Parts: sequence; C-alpha cells; structure tokens
Amino acid sequence: MELTSEALVDSLLAIGAAALLTTLWVWPRLASQRPLPVLGRIGLLTAVQVTVLAVLALSVNNSFGFYTSWHDLLSPGGAKLALAGSENHKGGVPVDDALVQPSAEGGLETITNLPKGPPEEVGKVESVRVSGKQTGFSDQMFVYLPPAYFDEKFALVRFPVLLALSGYPGTTLNLLHELPLAQTAIELQRTGKMPPTVLVMARPAVVPSRDTECVDVPGGPRTETWFAKDVPEAIRGNYRVGRTAGSWATMGYSTGGSCALRLAMRYPGVFGSAASLHGDFSVRQDNYTGGDLFNGDKALTQQHDLGWRLQNLPVPTLNVLAVSTRTEGDYPQTVQFVEQATQVAAANPQFKIDSLYLDDGGHNFDSWTRELPASLEWLGSHLG
Repeated sequence: MELTSEALVDSLLAIGAAALLTTLWVWPRLASQRPLPVLGRIGLLTAVQVTVLAVLALSVNNSFGFYTSWHDLLSPGGAKLALAGSENHKGGVPVDDALVQPSAEGGLETITNLPKGPPEEVGKVESVRVSGKQTGFSDQMFVYLPPAYFDEKFALVRFPVLLALSGYPGTTLNLLHELPLAQTAIELQRTGKMPPTVLVMARPAVVPSRDTECVDVPGGPRTETWFAKDVPEAIRGNYRVGRTAGSWATMGYSTGGSCALRLAMRYPGVFGSAASLHGDFSVRQDNYTGGDLFNGDKALTQQHDLGWRLQNLPVPTLNVLAVSTRTEGDYPQTVQFVEQATQVAAANPQFKIDSLYLDDGGHNFDSWTRELPASLEWLGSHLG
C-alpha cells in the first residue's frame, strides 16, 4: 500500500481497534505479577500505542505532505537512479538518457474527477519519477499531456509547458486533489481559453524535511538548479515540448508561488512567464527553512530579493502575474511589488507585470481555487 493511501490508515485503525479490544478482553487474565503476565501487559499497551501513533503520524503526513511515498520516507533527499529506456510518446524526440520513468507513486489513483476516455480525446495524466543530472535529485511528479499531443496531425509539434508548484509543506497530489489545477486547465483547453499545454506538477520540497524556498543553499541542497536546469532538461528530453523560454511558464501557490516568480526572475532564459498566487518576494526565514538559508551572505540575500533585483540588475524579458486578496496578510507587500514592477515595466517594455486581486479570501485553497481559472487563462495567453 502507498504511504499516503487511505487504505493504509484504515488498516492501521482496524489493527489499533483490534489491539484495544484484545487488551480489554485479555487484561484480567494478565493480572498476576509474575514475569510473563507483566510482559504480556507491556506488549498489549505497546501495540495499542504504536498503532495510535502510526495513525496520527500518517494523518499528519497526509495533511501536510512531508513524505509522498515510501521512497521519500526511506531515502530522504533523493538519490541518483540507474534508469532504463522510456516511452517516446508517439512522435516524440529521441531519448538520450531516460531521466523520466513511469511510477506508481503519488496517489494518482485516488483522483476520481479526471476526464475518462482515450488519450487522443481527453489527454492523459502520468505519474513519473524525474531524476536530475546536475543535482542527483529524484522526485515523483505528475505530467498532463493534452489530447492534441496524441493526434497524428501534431506529431511534429512541440507543445508549451507549464511547471506548477504546490506549497510547503504539501504533496504534488495537492495540485490535483486540493487545488484542481489539471482539471481546470483541461476544461480551459477544451473550450479554447488556453492552448494545448503540457502540465508538469511538482512540489518545492525536494528535501522533504526542510523548506529550501527553491534556492541553492550554500553547502546544502541545490533546489534552484533542480527546477531551473534538471527538470527542464529531463522534460525536454522525454516529451515533445518547446525549447524556448516563450514556450515555458511556471506558477504556484504560497511557497510554490514564491518559487515560481523567483525562478522566472532569475532564469528568464528558461521561463518566459510566471504567475504567483499569494507568494513572497524575498526568501522567507522561519522554522521550516531552519533560519537563514544563505548563512548571513548579504549578496545572496539581495540577489534573491525580487524588489532589489528590479532596481539593481538588468530587467529580464518576462511576463509576471501577481495574485492575492485584499484581506490577505501579504496584500501590502504584493501591492508594493506590483507598483515597483509597474514603474520598471514603463521604462522596459520587455518586462510586463499584471495583477489580480480578489476582494476577500485568505491563505487557503478556497482562495487559490477561485483565482486559478483567471491565472491559467493569463498564462495561456502568454505561452508560445
């Protein structure tokens, strides 16, 4: 059973209930103070407590997404994998190095509201494990391929890509279960409000035990390199997708929104557009990050501050959408960044900034779900 499956939780609940009932039934027979009855009482209490703690741990993990699979739990941080060949996806480019492998991880089977039918009619969502040459990271992701991808008429066409990032802590499955990203994009593409687009759904927590804010931590995880270099290389090498920045976009909510905007600002040659839903504009420092990710390096801190970049570094060729609500705690910071970016865009036409504000809502999936259709339409209008 998958680590995040409800079946595992239900099984442990059943075991716990059985252990409790057994304890109540057997306890009077173990009332003696002799060694064996004492050991029996200890064993029964241990069994009940272990199952209860296991159910609690699984429930917390399923809610916050610290680990998405047994692989994550047993091999935190990822590892280089020896991978075999992969499917060429009907007219795709030759695969030089199989950095994308089919996977049964992630809980895709629990999503019941995806369109049913053959790929050439409804598209296809794949669960895959992606590995990186430069970082050695390996993580499970979901990839949606639109119906046109399987159409013989488009066998030589490269499709645009949207890299979508969940929040922290959170699993990739949140982009299908809590936030209907693929479901919304599928409907927009079906009605012509978004071009046929390959969706790559991932989580920022490549190292599950720490929020690295998608940066290269000095002496630590190189999460920025993973998303800006390894993931695009793996996707381009295994799917029939665009190679230019204009055909790549990134988006996310919360920490994923911070990552999306920062990746695009720092790598405009990779991502031509970015949408941030309730993201930050500088690197957060808290218990999740373990304090200052840059260990007091002022230069690195400045380079990852998006306001500072706009004022002090060459303005990138980029389309940006900042999304928030007027009642959100980060609303003043969002308005400040948008006003600053608007002034920069006035003098630098290659840089464009748009904003979307709901009148109410907080830092939650209800707000992000309401903001999602307009954000995806905006992204679709900027994807080449």
